[in-house]
Amino acid sequence: MCQSNKLSQPDRNVCFSVLAATCFLTAAGKYGSESAREPAERIVTCENDFGVHRLSCERGVISVQAALYGRADTQTCSNGRPAHQLTNTQCSQPGTVNVLRKRCDGKKVCTFKYVDTTYTCNPAIHRVICEHSFAYLFCDEGQVIHVNGADYGRRDQTTCSSHRPASQLQNVYCSSPAGNVGERCNGKNSCVVSVSNSVFGDPCVGTFKYLEVAYTCLYSEIS
Repeated sequence: MCQSNKLSQPDRNVCFSVLAATCFLTAAGKYGSESAREPAERIVTCENDFGVHRLSCERGVISVQAALYGRADTQTCSNGRPAHQLTNTQCSQPGTVNVLRKRCDGKKVCTFKYVDTTYTCNPAIHRVICEHSFAYLFCDEGQVIHVNGADYGRRDQTTCSSHRPASQLQNVYCSSPAGNVGERCNGKNSCVVSVSNSVFGDPCVGTFKYLEVAYTCLYSEIS
């Protein structure tokens, strides 16, 4: 069986990953029953390619639909590999989709290794709010907020970097899912959230952080 606790090397079988995702497009106007969806994209990065797999939405945010890390056929990522490394096609790692959803949902860019990815882009609103500020989420009249994903931390050295010392920007592997944004805002027409450690905890002490959130505006149901 091809399994492990990390997205690394399950066993002697040469594995690859399959990820299906959508990107929620940022667009002007109202978001409701109608949505614009771009054609699906597929990108393959094989194990031991030593490259970083990159999901990105130019005008939207990512929503992971399905994922497989392992091997489901004998053809993908088979070049130069002996047959005995390709025979196990019933090879999968449990929990892969949940790992990638936590890492990628609601983001414009997401990187990882060893992936075969399919994704599209759909409507959404994307906001980045610096620490010690307030996040203002709002929809047009008659619509309510639905948070697609939120993350609190730091993943680059440029976002929310103005007047900050280098020591507060160095840790770019700092992130924590901010599920309480959805708990506070879902179903409301508008919502204000303080972007602070007291609300989200501190995933990396000494690093200046920011909140990244993606949400859609849905027409509220009339009972």
